[in-house]
Amino acid sequence: MRSPGASSGAAGTPGPAGPRGPKLHATRRHELGQSFQDGGEHYDRVRPGYPADSLEWLLPDASQTAADLGAGTGKFTALLVERGLDVTAVDPSADMLEQLRKSYPQVNALEGTAEATGLADSAFDVVSVAQAWHWCDPLIASTEIARILRPQGTLGLIWNQLDTSIPWVHRLSRIMHAGDVHKPGFRPVIGPEFAGLERHLTAWEDPLTPEDIMELTKSRSYYLRAGDSTRAKVMGNLQWYLYDHLGHAPGGTVQLPYVTQTWRAVKVHPAPSR
Repeated sequence: MRSPGASSGAAGTPGPAGPRGPKLHATRRHELGQSFQDGGEHYDRVRPGYPADSLEWLLPDASQTAADLGAGTGKFTALLVERGLDVTAVDPSADMLEQLRKSYPQVNALEGTAEATGLADSAFDVVSVAQAWHWCDPLIASTEIARILRPQGTLGLIWNQLDTSIPWVHRLSRIMHAGDVHKPGFRPVIGPEFAGLERHLTAWEDPLTPEDIMELTKSRSYYLRAGDSTRAKVMGNLQWYLYDHLGHAPGGTVQLPYVTQTWRAVKVHPAPSR
């Protein structure tokens, strides 16, 4: 990870609730979520981490406890651990959590979802959801997160997004079938339990080889759900684009531009009783 450059500002203009629209039908979410049930080691190896600037802006002063929901293999969990917080990680994939436990044995890692965490009431100063809110039902998840947050606790929603304002990255994202691309007008949906939604942007670059980019593509839900012929076509197009069209040499360095969107909101109402 190189060249972080931060810019902060007010919440963006209203836009879609996530890369795939306001919310996914429950069956659809289940089908897509199944894509990540296996391959945790590969996901951990090829997916980027998050810029420290993202957590610095998100984290309230004097925070001691954090829950990282949809934690996967611990890409954002890592920042919370480095800050010395008492961290609980929740994810529906046992395979992802196995990788997280290997890297961060001090973290309490549990199977669950943002809609049903199984965690105690009012137990956390901050709850983060990195690269996962678009898989959630935002209103049900908001109610659950408000339940486990302490009064005035902070909800953080984070996305690493390819910076498609750069033409070659835009074309690359189309070939990769990447859903996590930067949309300036994007604004996440959250429940009425939270207020003061605001956004922070961090521009940075991830140094990869062309082969790394192809492995990154293999970690995405489109590729994981595709048949052999579609996978071969995607890989063939990537090889042509990276080696022939852009002229990168095998094993060379490609600075892949990202924009990390970090959103925060404060709990203002208790979760409704069930």
